[in-house]
Amino acid sequence: MHFPVLLREVIELLDPGPGDVILDATVGGGGHAKEIIKRILPGGRLIAVDRDPEALERARKAIGEREEVIYTRGDFRQVHKIIETAGVGGIDGALFDLGISSYQVDEGGRGFSFNRDGPLDMRFDPKQRLSAREIVNRFGRRELADIIRSYGEERHAKIVAAAIVASRGKDPIETTTQLSKIIVSAVGRRYRNQKLHPAARTFQALRIYVNDELSAVEEAVKRAVPLLSPGGRICVISFHSLEDRIVKNLFRDMAKAGGISILTKKPIRPGSPEVSRNPRSRSAKLRAAERTR
Repeated sequence: MHFPVLLREVIELLDPGPGDVILDATVGGGGHAKEIIKRILPGGRLIAVDRDPEALERARKAIGEREEVIYTRGDFRQVHKIIETAGVGGIDGALFDLGISSYQVDEGGRGFSFNRDGPLDMRFDPKQRLSAREIVNRFGRRELADIIRSYGEERHAKIVAAAIVASRGKDPIETTTQLSKIIVSAVGRRYRNQKLHPAARTFQALRIYVNDELSAVEEAVKRAVPLLSPGGRICVISFHSLEDRIVKNLFRDMAKAGGISILTKKPIRPGSPEVSRNPRSRSAKLRAAERTR
């Protein structure tokens, strides 16, 4: 099932109303979008965007073909072009729900999960050239270690990288199961007393690098805020410290320049009931801001 993360909190902070034009830049399963639509009618428009064609199709099925919804396959870093193409002029609110959806994790064929066997892919956009397989089998040991340390915050990055290079010297690493076993064999004992799977940080690092996620977040937020009408709001849900730090710093800098007012002094986290219902929400952090001029 699809559980939209921090749904009540997002709706309260985004505060959509009748006639508003709202951008859902990562529409995914459509959970947030369905609630937004209820509040922008009559007269409102929802621009539903996703770079993953399968995610966009799921949203179409969940929401349906409606005249007030504009479905767009695209990279949210091109938000200014997406809004221009939609022909709406500007927006009254924007939502960015970052990271990976439950559907993507649970489909082994996309290569996102260390728990499900599948090809080493990890691309949100299947048309993109670079995949996790190419990184794992072609990048040098030092470059691999840098990626795993920088994007996965893995303390044992050098050990993991060395194990990957040693293993691929015998046979190419083609699947998620192969890679997961290599990582567990290399550093599994160091995670013996931790809840986190030994491969989790390395898989996160590869996914972020493959999809250039951190640069995309920074570019998208910088471009989305000027598109907001005065009083328009932006909400960003992040799922790891690297993303959250980018959003925090961007909001701080924009507030100092006088362009926005920060609505969340500290990030909003899911409560115990939500985490119990949807354990994958436990790392979510929501930040919001309002354009002042």
